[in-house]
Amino acid sequence: MGPWTHFLALAMALCLCQSEITEEKLSTLDVSFCKGSLKVIYPKLDISECLVIPQHFREEISTVWKAPDIYFSAAKEKKLYVLVMVDPDAKSRADPEFAYWRHWLVADIQGTSLKKGHIKGTTLTDYRPPTPPSKSGFHRYQFMLLEQPADAQVTLTEAEKSSRGKWDVDAFLKRAGLGAPVATLQYLTQNYRD
Repeated sequence: MGPWTHFLALAMALCLCQSEITEEKLSTLDVSFCKGSLKVIYPKLDISECLVIPQHFREEISTVWKAPDIYFSAAKEKKLYVLVMVDPDAKSRADPEFAYWRHWLVADIQGTSLKKGHIKGTTLTDYRPPTPPSKSGFHRYQFMLLEQPADAQVTLTEAEKSSRGKWDVDAFLKRAGLGAPVATLQYLTQNYRD
């Protein structure tokens, strides 16, 4: 088990022991996931800390809004970055059979574009909005920003291209020569009809 998977497995195990998530309060562990001043910006919602998406935005985030803008003020202008968005709770937090579900993957992101709140890079997996299944509870949608070494070949295998589910994040990070994330952010949402 790689370091990132070990961290996430521990986080998942501890979260399952926490009390039920409510709109008013996240578990301490869910809050502690967010590090490094990453901002995810949707049309009516700027996310700069771990939060539960308010009920009145859940339908829009799932069915209306396109890929968010990504802002990282600490980006180094001459560096490249990789952005990963995953759902570790597919099909549900209690039964994450399809974890990690890859929602978005962009490589070769210029630091200058991150400082402006946009990402210009090579899209390896098109953005797919959060659409947790009905009655599956809250899902975490995690964003990880990683510094990309200049000589890194960031690609997906043919098997990874054929399926977004059951993605081995650690294998991808190791193969691409990526280290620990420089910034992480997550939000929680559930099916907007629930």
